[in-house]
Amino acid sequence: MSKEAKNGVNRRSFLKTQAAAVGAAAVLGSVRPVHAAEGGKIKIGLIGCGGRGTGAAANNIKACENTEVVACGDAFENKAKGAAGRYKVSEDNTFWGLDNYKRVVDADIDMVIMATPPGFRPIHYKAAIDAGKHVFMEKPCCVDGPGYKLLCEANAIADEKGLKVGVGLQRRHSAGYVNGIKKIQDGKYGDLICLQAYWNGGGIWWRGPNEEKSDMYNQVTNWYHFNWLSGDNICEQHIHNLDVCNWAKDAHPVEANGMGGSEIRRRTFQETNIFDHHFVEFTYPDGSKMYSQCRHARGCFGRVSEYALGSKGSGGMNDNGDELDRGGVPFKFGNPYEQEHYALLEAIRNDVPFNEGHYGATSSMTAVLGRMATYSGKIIKWDDAVNKGKDLAPGIADYDWETTPPIVKGENGKYPVAVPGEYSPFA
Repeated sequence: MSKEAKNGVNRRSFLKTQAAAVGAAAVLGSVRPVHAAEGGKIKIGLIGCGGRGTGAAANNIKACENTEVVACGDAFENKAKGAAGRYKVSEDNTFWGLDNYKRVVDADIDMVIMATPPGFRPIHYKAAIDAGKHVFMEKPCCVDGPGYKLLCEANAIADEKGLKVGVGLQRRHSAGYVNGIKKIQDGKYGDLICLQAYWNGGGIWWRGPNEEKSDMYNQVTNWYHFNWLSGDNICEQHIHNLDVCNWAKDAHPVEANGMGGSEIRRRTFQETNIFDHHFVEFTYPDGSKMYSQCRHARGCFGRVSEYALGSKGSGGMNDNGDELDRGGVPFKFGNPYEQEHYALLEAIRNDVPFNEGHYGATSSMTAVLGRMATYSGKIIKWDDAVNKGKDLAPGIADYDWETTPPIVKGENGKYPVAVPGEYSPFA
């Protein structure tokens, strides 16, 4: 198992750390706040001011009223200014353009919230950690092997500096899931033989192009539909279910094979280069399997959930029964989107170890592994995916609106889509 898996997916260390973080205020009381302004206020910089970014900021403020958004950055001027107006951020601390993150992390802030397209996440995270800022970053945390390795590097630096890191895999902060996973790991279903993960839904938004803008501008606007920006829907959404299965196994897969394609998207419009369905068979170190489905198709079987089959029984992983012991973790908020920020902020205030970047990295790479298998149609090993995987956006740290994006239209006027059997996932 990789170092990231050992550090980040270990249930007992996770529960112990989280319990310490959320319970520290009651135990330690008057401990001096860490990296917070006088009076205990934590100053937030927001990178990515769209719906998820402003939503995460609202969750943060709800979780701890003594936080304040003091810097805003977004690729787009209107979004940066809109968020700045909402949070009364000064003009001097409002930034836009693809390099906005550099100025946000250099501002007088304690913590960064990151909700940009995932392809940018590793460089934004590394910049924030290098600048000594605490971080909350949305999932997925990377879209390729090189991004995963940059995450691992930043995670190690965060640990060395004592920085706290939260990741938007909110099921980890749901009382039902904490309770359910604890029972599974305590033997509820016996030895786990097979896991099932689903994210089958009706689809996602698509924004038409602006003919007056550059191709880079239009791709970032329509970021979900380009794998270098979103990682495909197996990364962007299905990661939640894959993360729960890794959590239950206390491990990550070592190989994957799968199938998928882009049927409905390509028939409906051409401004996309991602699949609309994936099916993956993941194999864990002990030989057990996870069978994974994700699909965007209206009028089809829909399900978003996870199941476990063991030697003593089978069932779901989200246990909302009457006997919630919550794994010994105190919960202040029933809403996991708020609870995840509460846990992070309490860790910052009381200076207890807290780095969800480890399992954020391994679960993100699990999704990448699955996509590499479906795109190529081949069996892909974890170590090969990490060490030989293709860099989907070389030089991304220096991109601007006039940069030619890593994906361009072919002679047929369409963006290329991976063809299994022909696509190579390796550099």
